[in-house]
Amino acid sequence: MYAETGSQWNVAELEDAAHRHLISPAEEMSKLGTSGGRPLFTSADGIYIRDSHGRTLIDGPGGMWCTQVGYNSQPIADAIAAQALRICYNSPWYSINGPASELARRIAAFAPGDLDHVFFTTGGSSAVDSALRFMQFYNNVLGRPDKKAIICRIDGYHGSTHLTAACSGRAGNRPNFDLALDNVSFISAPNVFRRPRGMSEEAFLDMLVAEFEERVETLGPENVGAFLAEPLLASGGILIPPTGYHRRILEICRRHDILYISDEVVTGFGRCGHWFASEEVFDIVPDIITFAKGVTSGYVPLGGFVISDAVLARVSGENARGSFYTNGYTYSGHPVSCAAALANIDIIEEKGLLAHVREIAPYFPEEIRKLGELPLIGDARGTGLVACVECVTDPDAEEATDFDKEVALRVDRYCYEGGLIVRPIGSMCVLSPALIITREQIDDMMAILRGSIVRVQDELKAEGRW
Repeated sequence: MYAETGSQWNVAELEDAAHRHLISPAEEMSKLGTSGGRPLFTSADGIYIRDSHGRTLIDGPGGMWCTQVGYNSQPIADAIAAQALRICYNSPWYSINGPASELARRIAAFAPGDLDHVFFTTGGSSAVDSALRFMQFYNNVLGRPDKKAIICRIDGYHGSTHLTAACSGRAGNRPNFDLALDNVSFISAPNVFRRPRGMSEEAFLDMLVAEFEERVETLGPENVGAFLAEPLLASGGILIPPTGYHRRILEICRRHDILYISDEVVTGFGRCGHWFASEEVFDIVPDIITFAKGVTSGYVPLGGFVISDAVLARVSGENARGSFYTNGYTYSGHPVSCAAALANIDIIEEKGLLAHVREIAPYFPEEIRKLGELPLIGDARGTGLVACVECVTDPDAEEATDFDKEVALRVDRYCYEGGLIVRPIGSMCVLSPALIITREQIDDMMAILRGSIVRVQDELKAEGRW
């Protein structure tokens, strides 16, 4: 049993409870129940977070790409409390609530094109799962039961439900799970850094587009229901496609009546300086956009998708054929979550955070790219407020090595000691700070990251390992 002392939890009892009873995501099972694992965070404010040892750190990953307006927001806390006292829950199967209705209106207002209807879920995984299930429903209603194949990308990540995990091409998420589905087909990641040696970026773009078109032809256009793509591959390593990639893929989808689902769980709600990145940054208006994370700045769970009226028109009204889109969740459009999202949107608007990101975004990737001058860094890339450095110990290796991944973890450890949390993903160290970050705070982040990389370089040389 844990206890409270004033406003602080009893740290020792909480850590013991975690070791004895808690299973965390991506749990290394050989270490289950052992001490010395993940840190315990106790409080946070703005872009800073404090651990149980009293250390204050810059939250470089912004939680999990989601703390857009920063920690300790009184307006969001007040909105959550007020809504919980007004009406904490309604059954979405039989009724609607005010916050969900207003939030749907607000999201539809800034979504691109004719994406004008919103379906709410509990998070990113359920948002993408629901969008894919809509594709299945859509084609069944249209009398096309075979048009269900989903084309995804290697290194893409879309969630942890069975369907979304099956559509996720990150190799590390797949071992020991039965994720092979006959109707899911993977094409190459748009990884400009790892493109074939000697190939120009323009030729690489042509190769990627040709591969997609060939896959559609191989599967049969009559069998392909959706292309599922993050505008930039986030957990796959901040992979930013060549300019024009999404536009050319969309043209092929339009030609073959394939739904284009843009997974903006990471890039939505300001991460790239706009409410959604699909149109403003990547020059497309997809059929469906999925969202989560930044919609509430991580204060409470919420996700969903926003969908084109033209798509809906084909399976609604006189075209419904007696159908019901029966997919849903107990907590769809949860009033407290939607109230938090509305307060979050108000803060983003009142503080001008989208404009702030657009103003500061050129500086952030520019400072990241400067780290690419260090010998240990093979590539440094980013856009908006999301970026990474990729550790490369063997320039001749075509893929990241186990040693590269070990090195990245060492950089991560030294960053933590220096006061910065980074997210290690394979050989990469990833940053996606809160939208409120200042230029001076970016400088602090870069100083700690640079110092940690240099420290690792010096140690590897001293150890004779590099």
